[in-house]
Amino acid sequence: MNGAERITIACLDLAGTTLVDGDAVETAFAEAIATVGVVPGTGAHARAMSRVRESRGRQKIDIFRALFDGDEARAQAANLSFVRSYDLVVDRRGLTPVPGAESALERLGRAGVRICLTTGFSRRTLGRILDALDWWTRVDLALSPEDGIGVGRGRPYPDLILTAALRLGADDVRHIAVCGDTENDILSGRRAGASIVAGVLTGAHDQDRLRDAGATHILGSVKEFPDLFLPLPATTDSP
Repeated sequence: MNGAERITIACLDLAGTTLVDGDAVETAFAEAIATVGVVPGTGAHARAMSRVRESRGRQKIDIFRALFDGDEARAQAANLSFVRSYDLVVDRRGLTPVPGAESALERLGRAGVRICLTTGFSRRTLGRILDALDWWTRVDLALSPEDGIGVGRGRPYPDLILTAALRLGADDVRHIAVCGDTENDILSGRRAGASIVAGVLTGAHDQDRLRDAGATHILGSVKEFPDLFLPLPATTDSP
């Protein structure tokens, strides 16, 4: 039996993977850095947003710390502003699952695969998203960087996936499949030892970047993810 046939835990990212991102996260980042003096329309703002795009998938506070060169007070202020800005974006636009995401979650659950959603958002934002989507009963576990076995370590560290392995009772990290839309999702999955680390093209990074990070598969969307390790659904032939 190969690794794909033994998958017992699926770790899936949120924004850009199971949740339509659009420009919601980028808008919140732009508004957040503006509140701490990085003004839109300037070269500094353009450079900061370029770094944000490069860093997608990481814990948000880590991105701000990198942007502000270790200025913790400024990073914390920007992070707080990000949370507030994202909340307002959600209020204005609502939240929409990636097409096929809910059917993929249902299919995994019916097959007995334990489901963990992982994110670079704060625990507060994660809870707000799951409340808005009514996804609490669709998954077995949801983790933010605050919940990992490390001290607040998000991606690209393997902590979130290893935390899922511990809490959901994995016998072997090779029995885990990971799905995400960013380089950091892929790096985290590879470092955790997951046998399937699939990149999807519905989010922040393109297939070349996902493949260079070590993705084992490149998928159009999360809808295709269960096909990597579950039997294909039966079809009924037309008469």
